[in-house]
Order: sequence, then structure tokens, then C-alpha cells
Amino acid sequence: MFGLKKKKKVVKIRSLNETKKYGVAATSLKELLKKGSKLLQVPLVGSHISLYEDGTELTEDYFRSLPDNAELVLLAMDERWSGFVCDIGRLLDTDRNSDLLIDAAKGLLSDERSPKRRRLLGDLLLHLKDSSETENREDDEDWFQGIDDRFKTKSAYMKYNCESRIRGYMKEVHSYAQTIQKPTLKDEYKKTAECLVMQLKSDKYNGCYFNRKEKEQNRLCTQEGWFSCQGAFDHDECKSLHSINPYGNRESRILFSTWNLDHGIEKKRTVIPTLVEALQKHKSSNINLDYFYKLLFTRENLKLVHIVCHKKGAHNLLCDKRKIYKQGKRK
Repeated sequence: MFGLKKKKKVVKIRSLNETKKYGVAATSLKELLKKGSKLLQVPLVGSHISLYEDGTELTEDYFRSLPDNAELVLLAMDERWSGFVCDIGRLLDTDRNSDLLIDAAKGLLSDERSPKRRRLLGDLLLHLKDSSETENREDDEDWFQGIDDRFKTKSAYMKYNCESRIRGYMKEVHSYAQTIQKPTLKDEYKKTAECLVMQLKSDKYNGCYFNRKEKEQNRLCTQEGWFSCQGAFDHDECKSLHSINPYGNRESRILFSTWNLDHGIEKKRTVIPTLVEALQKHKSSNINLDYFYKLLFTRENLKLVHIVCHKKGAHNLLCDKRKIYKQGKRK
């Protein structure tokens, strides 16, 4: 019919390098390209438009089927858009110390009411507030809040944190002596425990595991301080790819305390009882203490795991009978 005008379709459009969206009304893709190119200062020749969500390139037919307020990206001749994953990639490449990005996330969080979205924004802010490049107390006083004044660097405190965990394991070894009734056996056990302490002192309680200043082969983290979950005792890796950088901010440092150095062959259920059983048949001088030391205090039997990957049920793993005694001492 003469005089029938095409209905204008209203869409939201942005360019590749800008996140701000503009409302534009057009009756065709050709008109939209012309208006969008002028508005966003993108060369018209060779320009094209893709859906923000999945990167699908628009045609005239596709344009007519678009719902109102569809989100689109205007691209220059050589530019490509793969969908909103492009924005995720840009975020990952952004300087995590960007005050502008942090302020924007805070603004979104203050206006957000959805618990799920608040959680996501909160986690984003946690990782944006990253000061892992600092090391000294005077450069990041917030990180050291609640930490004794004797610790002047982050690495020194993290080393102490690991030492404390290992000392806790040694304390459990000592306390097990109270369950042994036979005096001679208890004496041999205490003698063995003292030998383990001497070895731990020599190795500085393996505090190197959490110290990013240590050599790569001695630490569990990257030079920047990132730790990755090593997966449950019965898995070769963490299926959820858990990671954390306790050097980054105070919240991450506190959260790291929930991560565990988990014994594959269990300390209380298996390793210590096996040691006691061996001492019932042999003197401490005949026991392969190096094997038990490795099981109790080293990465040979310890895995750093996120609390979700820490399985507290019985592991049902046994000590290697061939390694319990020194060579030639096994009956």
C-alpha cells in the first residue's frame, strides 16, 4: 500500500573499543550502519554489525527479526566480535589495579539487589584489589592488619604460616605418645619423635612451601604468589581449577587459611599408627625415619587443596611395607 512506512526498530549499539551503548532507531541494516558509523566514528566502508551475545553477523533479513533493544556491536572492516566472551577477555587483560574499573564495580555492587550478582561482583572486587606486587609492610599496611609487628614482609609471614602448619603436625606426633601404654615402647616412640624434630629444624619446618621468594622447585606458588589447588588425594588435579593469591590482599590472605596441606596417606589414621607398630618390633635405630618424615611433613605425601577438595573421609591408603625399615632390618 502507498504511504505505508516501515517501522523503525530501536537497538542498542556500541563499538568494539567502547562499552557505552547508544540507542539508535533504523528501518534497515543499511540505515543502521550509516547512523551507527556517524555516531561512533567508525568508517562506513567495510563496516558490519554483530550481535553482542554471540557474535552473529547481521544481514538485512536478520535485522528485521531482531527484537527491540537488541544489543549490537558496530565493527570496522578488519574487526571481529566473538560475543560477550570478548568482554571477559578484555577484563582479564585489564590492569587489575585500575582505579576506574574498581570504582565501576563498587558502583554496580552498591546498586545491586540480586544475591547472586552481588556475590559475583564481590568476588570480582576481591581480585581487582590486588597488591601482590608489593612486599614490604610499609607499602601495604592493610595486608598486615592483625599480623604481629615482627613481620616486615609478606614472604616472611607466609613462610611462618607454613611453618606453623608443619609444627602443628609435629605436635600431633608428640601428643600420640600419650596413647601408648607400654613404657619401653613409649620411650622408643619419644626418641623417634625427637629425631623427626631435629630433621624439621634442619629443614626450617619446610616454610619454603609458601614463600614466593624461594626457588621454584621449593615453593608451591608462582613468583607472584599464586597457589593452585592440587586436587583431592584421589585425583591427579583439581577439576574446579581453584586458585588463590594470599599475597594479593588481606581478604585472600585470610581465605587462604581455609586451604589445607592434606596428607594422602593419613597422618593419624595410618602413618603414626604404622610407625608405632614398627617400633613394637624394632628399635628406633632400625626404622627408616626418612620415609616417615617424608610422609608426615613433605610434599611427597602432602597436597595443597581448596577446602572443597579436602575429603575428610578415610583415604584407605597404606604405608609401603618395603620402606618402613632400614635396608636389611626388616623381619
